[in-house]
Amino acid sequence: MLVDSHCHLDYYGEDEIDAVVDRARAAGVGRMVTIGVRVEQAAAVKALADRFPEVWGTVGVHPQNVGEAPIPSVGEIVALADHPRVIGIGESGLDYFYDKAPREVQQESFRRHIRASQRTGLPLVIHARDADDDIAAILAEERAAGGDFPALLHCFSSTRALAERVVADGGYVSLSGILTFPKSEELRAIAADLPEDRLLVETDSPYLAPVPLRGKRNEPALVAHTAAVLARVRGKDVASTTELTTSNFLRLFSRCR
Repeated sequence: MLVDSHCHLDYYGEDEIDAVVDRARAAGVGRMVTIGVRVEQAAAVKALADRFPEVWGTVGVHPQNVGEAPIPSVGEIVALADHPRVIGIGESGLDYFYDKAPREVQQESFRRHIRASQRTGLPLVIHARDADDDIAAILAEERAAGGDFPALLHCFSSTRALAERVVADGGYVSLSGILTFPKSEELRAIAADLPEDRLLVETDSPYLAPVPLRGKRNEPALVAHTAAVLARVRGKDVASTTELTTSNFLRLFSRCR
């Protein structure tokens, strides 16, 4: 069984979502995690998770969206997560590439999501874009102040230092279709070196379709391409890599077992 640990199923039209999920099933994808990006979108995440047995969800506010409305309190994030099909907090983090919200607002939102993860025990799904130093600093500060929390660095395309820091603190790293891109040699080198028990795969669909479908719309069925490249760069076969990444996913997202 493959797992797409990060997708955005509510971005597909109502007239196509059944076909998207059917194609994922046919490709052997047995779990899909549809991700929260706004408070008001949490209802759609939960509805999809209730509708499809293979779908689970997270709740949170994406760093690109935190300037659109008041940041939810820690208690509000915790309350949003009070649903049997919600298995994580986020995605939250810092995005200094697009800078769609003031950095201090992004940082405060990130801290609140970390604290919600600490309070609930649910994994924090981290978005990191051109902000590695601040991500690492905030993670360390919040861990020192409030204790450990499970975490996943999603759609990894950051520095080796950030990946190694997250792993050293007990976290996981998820690889997307970016791993398959021709110019991603450095990313593949990092993926080859990280501990095997900390690796997941994802699509981040409908974005970032993997080679050989780059430029087309992505969907969960295509996570198999990323798993195949991960297997190749680590010198493993696809079947064992599929088993490994699924086992890692179920260990991290224990509510989904």
